[in-house]
Amino acid sequence: MTEQLPSGACLLTAALLILPLPATAAPLSGVPSVIDGDTIEIHGQRIRLNGIDAPESAQLCLDPAGKKYRCGQKASLALADFLEAHRPTSCVEVDRDQFRRMMAVCTAGGVDIGEWVVKKGYAVDWSKYGAGFYDKAETDARKAKYGPWAGSFDRPWKWRKQMTVN
Repeated sequence: MTEQLPSGACLLTAALLILPLPATAAPLSGVPSVIDGDTIEIHGQRIRLNGIDAPESAQLCLDPAGKKYRCGQKASLALADFLEAHRPTSCVEVDRDQFRRMMAVCTAGGVDIGEWVVKKGYAVDWSKYGAGFYDKAETDARKAKYGPWAGSFDRPWKWRKQMTVN
């Protein structure tokens, strides 16, 4: 003879199996590798810094004299130097983007990496993913004419869109 669960217990068990489990906010920590100005990798996990967008590696900006330079490459190198000097790095996932990449708020040596990158002018606030969280840092960088703000540039998402059209 087989035992049967009471019908109420069956329903409760079924409901618990289909309900999403709450996300854990366990930080991912380690020594990061820099992929580009807004993306790092820790333990094989690609992490996009939430709320910011840095120029792409091939993106060109104009300095104050109108001379072209690789502002995306410069952002990547600055981020690598910063992370080298400010260890350890720890990230907490806040979302996934349309490509299912981890979007996270990361700190290095107690400093919010996204805020640092934007405040130094190497990236811009991207309200699509951060709801304007780094807007003040961007305003400060623009007023101080840091990075591409010293000359002229296309916002990274506009540059990417132009590249897909061409």
